[in-house]
Amino acid sequence: MKVLGVDPGSRITGYGIVESQGHCVKLIEAGIIKPRSADPLEERIQKIYRNLADIIATYQPEVLVLEKLYTHFQYRTTASVLGHVRGAICLLAAEKNMILAENSVKRIRKALTGNGAATKDQTQAMVAHILRIDQQRLTKDASDALALAIGHLSLSTDQR
Repeated sequence: MKVLGVDPGSRITGYGIVESQGHCVKLIEAGIIKPRSADPLEERIQKIYRNLADIIATYQPEVLVLEKLYTHFQYRTTASVLGHVRGAICLLAAEKNMILAENSVKRIRKALTGNGAATKDQTQAMVAHILRIDQQRLTKDASDALALAIGHLSLSTDQR
């Protein structure tokens, strides 16, 4: 099964595709989509949408995993903007007939590291270890997206 993890952001969106092969997880593709920050929100969302559509067309993942939206009450505007980006990604998943899964950061980190309170650096190190790649090759955003994809596979296997 191929899984696309997406760490949505209006300035940088991370993505990562992994494929389960028995008990192993293979890295297919990972990177970031970085719209110009000077562009209006609708153009940034369009760039994210189009780039993800191209990635989906190229790699044909069956599942798209997003992080559940959580934000502190002090950052309502950020949550609103992130909601717009997430909405476009959810629409894309529906249009491509993909399974859409959402998981909390704590649940994903617990699945990967055994500790729901693991740091981003600890999670990134575990992602690199699982995929057998150099941690320095991963941006934080791509690593977060890969964590979502790998965590989803792990949680799906645990529920069987």
